[in-house]
Amino acid sequence: MISSLQRVAHFIVVMYKPHYMVYGVLWVLALEGTAAVATAGPLPYRPGRDTVIRIVVVLLVLLYLRMVDEQKDLEYDRVHNPDRPLVTGAVSATELRASMAVLAAISVAASAFLSVGSVVVMCLTLLYGLFLWAAEAALPRVRDDIMLNLAVTYPVQLLVTAYVLVSAVDTGEVGSRWQAVAVVAVFAGAFLQFEFARKTSKVHAPSEHLYSNALGATGSATAIAVFAVVAVGAEVLLARPWQLDGAAAVFGWLPPVLLALPAVGLAKFLRTDRETFPLGPPVVFVLALYAVLIAQATLA
Repeated sequence: MISSLQRVAHFIVVMYKPHYMVYGVLWVLALEGTAAVATAGPLPYRPGRDTVIRIVVVLLVLLYLRMVDEQKDLEYDRVHNPDRPLVTGAVSATELRASMAVLAAISVAASAFLSVGSVVVMCLTLLYGLFLWAAEAALPRVRDDIMLNLAVTYPVQLLVTAYVLVSAVDTGEVGSRWQAVAVVAVFAGAFLQFEFARKTSKVHAPSEHLYSNALGATGSATAIAVFAVVAVGAEVLLARPWQLDGAAAVFGWLPPVLLALPAVGLAKFLRTDRETFPLGPPVVFVLALYAVLIAQATLA
């Protein structure tokens, strides 16, 4: 028992880096805050006990999905990532599945403290993770066609976003208005610009899962820029910074400035000899955007 716990703990240390947790915390806070501003919820935005519960649940679900990914991508990782714990035997599939059951139970139980809607969306999220695993195992094209894979796998991110929004509406942090749904565009754009950046290369590598294999290097790089513009454009339209004053207005107009980051990455990739898209600018763009959104909400 102790050795199993140690092996799972080792997996978490290796595969669930601190930056994943930082991302999860900022994601929830920025999502709640942006939705509160967009729906004229209680302002200024002040995270409370319910927000803390949502953060914990999202962090647990991200770990659950990380465990799902390790198992469904096992054959690919044997070739391209041979040092990962599941590949090396440092942890077993049985141990990961037992851990997933515990994470799922805690996530659903914690969601019950928030609302019935929270429980329903959380169950859908957990089940969709399992569906992805089954779909890739049963349908090789879902696994091998990168664009089809994105279309099938990305909804799990949308479900996590929906969990936060539904729960925040139920507990009163966010108003029940159509703008809460429109907020999804901000976070979809921010995530997808990074998702494409980490799988874009000038080298055509059919054996690797790269968006540039399907779209070409220029097409994939262009998609990165487009997603960043979508995120910022949606945020500006929802926040309406032209109606704000003082510090709130300053933070409201900062997101367009942040577009300089993916622009720098795009220039480095297209105008230099580097083969892969630089990840620094997309990562900083996401984290900086979320930090700005949190500041804007608390100042509104």
